[in-house]
Amino acid sequence: MSSPQTTPPSALAVGLALASVYLVWGSTYLAIRVGLEGYPPFLMGSLRFLAASLAFYAFLRWRGHAPPTRAQWKNAAFMGLFMMLLGNGLVNFAEQTVSSGLAAVAVASMPLWAGLFGVLRGQHPSHGEWLGLAIGFLGVVWLNFDGEMQASLGGMLALLAAPVAWAFGSVWSRGRDLPAPFMSTAAQMLCGGVAMGVLGLAMGERITEVPPLSATLAVGYLAAFGSIVGFSAYVWLLHHVRPALATSYAYVNPPIAVLLGALLLHERVGADAIGAMAVILAGVVIITRAKARAS
Repeated sequence: MSSPQTTPPSALAVGLALASVYLVWGSTYLAIRVGLEGYPPFLMGSLRFLAASLAFYAFLRWRGHAPPTRAQWKNAAFMGLFMMLLGNGLVNFAEQTVSSGLAAVAVASMPLWAGLFGVLRGQHPSHGEWLGLAIGFLGVVWLNFDGEMQASLGGMLALLAAPVAWAFGSVWSRGRDLPAPFMSTAAQMLCGGVAMGVLGLAMGERITEVPPLSATLAVGYLAAFGSIVGFSAYVWLLHHVRPALATSYAYVNPPIAVLLGALLLHERVGADAIGAMAVILAGVVIITRAKARAS
């Protein structure tokens, strides 16, 4: 039996993985907006995650990965509720009335909420992390004065809740009994996809006519690239590079999403949103650098 691979990954491999997380996840906000032209928000998310998770789960089992235990399924289901149903589903819901660029800016606050939940769990932030939290939350407050957010109360509330839910699920998962990273991703997407379908049907969502081809292709892109490729690249990065580099997507995705929305959908992002994005991302960068120095 050959010895485990211990050599560091090549710069090309790291670059490709980072490009996947930066570009693919940055483009998902645009794909969601296009998908909503033919699919209701929660059923769209359900189709995305069910297709991705079933294909990914089947591939992993074929490759010999162990299935989750009953306890692991329960933990994966809890994470799927918070990260997929609420974290992603509420973004889908919000983008019915809020631009894709603004949605990405709001979701950029996720690391701030994760830092706050860490404080509530007894983790003591450094002075730099406290500074980053304070600056970032000022940006969140500023963002909610944007005219587009104020014009859509439902969208505003959804975009406030989505990053909170994703951050809570992420922090809650630490130390839990979960399967191996890739199998855990498949299990979370499967459970979240089922929950999104149930909620969508309960809310009266139906697909009553054949959606436009562009919307169907967007959902397919979300399933194949946003879910499988993006998550796989992120999990790989977490195991091969510093966490500060792996999580740097949090401040790269919003500018990419804003740029794509402006170029392809002709979305306009106001000065308040741009200013708030700069402040939020400044807070995220400060927190990331402070954690990197402490590690």
